[in-house]
Amino acid sequence: MIRKFLYLIILICLTPLMMWLLWFLTPKTKLVAAIIDKTVLTKAGQEHSSLYWILNHERYSKTSKKSYTIDHDYFGFFPLDDEKFKLKGLERFTEKQITQLSMDADLVYFTDTYGIYNNEWFQKKNINERSGMLYGGLSTNDVALARLMKVRKKLVIAEFNTIGDPTDSASRAGFENEFAIKWTGWTARYFESLDTTVNMELPRWLINNYKKEHQNLWPFKKAGIAFVSNNNRVAILEDGVHLSNPMPYIQTSQRSQNEFGLPSEIKYPFWFDIIEYDPKVNQSAANFKISTNDRGLAELKKYGIPPVFPAITFHKADDYRFYYFSGDFCDNPVSINSSYFKGINYLKWMFYSDKDPMERHSFFWNYYRPLLTNILEEYSAKKE
Repeated sequence: MIRKFLYLIILICLTPLMMWLLWFLTPKTKLVAAIIDKTVLTKAGQEHSSLYWILNHERYSKTSKKSYTIDHDYFGFFPLDDEKFKLKGLERFTEKQITQLSMDADLVYFTDTYGIYNNEWFQKKNINERSGMLYGGLSTNDVALARLMKVRKKLVIAEFNTIGDPTDSASRAGFENEFAIKWTGWTARYFESLDTTVNMELPRWLINNYKKEHQNLWPFKKAGIAFVSNNNRVAILEDGVHLSNPMPYIQTSQRSQNEFGLPSEIKYPFWFDIIEYDPKVNQSAANFKISTNDRGLAELKKYGIPPVFPAITFHKADDYRFYYFSGDFCDNPVSINSSYFKGINYLKWMFYSDKDPMERHSFFWNYYRPLLTNILEEYSAKKE
């Protein structure tokens, strides 16, 4: 009995070492990614950490030998100490440099273009209030790179807010026309509580904009979904009043479940945008499900918000590859340390709890990781 117990202890101790060794011995695959992130408040880079987790875990490298580093290998905002920063976006590139990058890179991924605002960076407070923008928005050079990548039949991936505020109308229109999608002007998010005395994370600007159109009233106390337009209009759907279930869900088509190894349905408690696409060019792999009752449907209709809208839009053909994720898919609080172990996915149950409605680790392990892993694997194989 003691011997068996010792064997078990030894096995438990050796398993992480074996998993790391298997990861280390896996050959690297060169896959040059131009990553754009303009919303990096800390060197941890949470807005693109999930992408780097997958690149590292799957042994994709920027050269035949050098791996990606989370605080270095991207274009955008680079935080330094003492409120200092560096801007290393594509805005500084010449036309010739953009062309060269489109030839060197295998894919471009717009993880976050929302940007950095003055109160976040200099005051480190009042983050629920809006302030002047320090840096952000999709630029004309960003659009130019995406266009050239499309022409060269390469992979283009973009996420929530790429074409939303604070991107200017010209850059937005350029991207929309190039990839046959259109932002409706609406973004939305689930809140576990709409009670201002309970949820201190409710954005003050959201509350104030709602009050301006509703006799200075904010009557909400339960969970719900807030819809915000680019002209500062706010629509609220509250649990029990407009919704039979306040949590938004992503429902995936059977074809995409099979292709990407995705569940049929998963909760999504974070920001998302509402877009439309040209069905002659693009397809939808998944849609958002909002559990509205008749009153909720009437509220959406009043504001011109569609009851069904895509979560994943894609164009996958011989001419080019394009994916648009209508949520903040890449922004998950996942530790890069777990990416160094082969087979860690079999232990994913250790990293999240489904009992917490706001928990986002489960989205990474059960949805984003298989989705992006399969996209990159299929594209890398085709490229080779």
